[in-house]
Amino acid sequence: MANISFRLKAENKGDFYEVKALFKHPMESGTRKNKATGEVYPADFINEITAKVNGTPAMVAEWSGAVSQNPFLAFRVTGKAGDKVEVSCTSNKGDTGTKTVNLA
Repeated sequence: MANISFRLKAENKGDFYEVKALFKHPMESGTRKNKATGEVYPADFINEITAKVNGTPAMVAEWSGAVSQNPFLAFRVTGKAGDKVEVSCTSNKGDTGTKTVNLA
């Protein structure tokens, strides 16, 4: 298993915070073939992303191989300065990634 790499930031927008995540991932659907060999590239995609604010679930996204390579995700949360937003993701191959950002 490998770690899923991504960047995470949160921006105060007044009544809410906008959290942005940029993932570095191939998001391979499992249907594309290598033109030279004819071999199918194995499926490798992020299938679940969860966000928690101070440990309380705030958002869940379920993705498939239809999402493009190096995907971007933005969502809104309510909170106050000092709160922690934790974003975790898993892939269909069992790879994981977790990052935390403090609201300012």
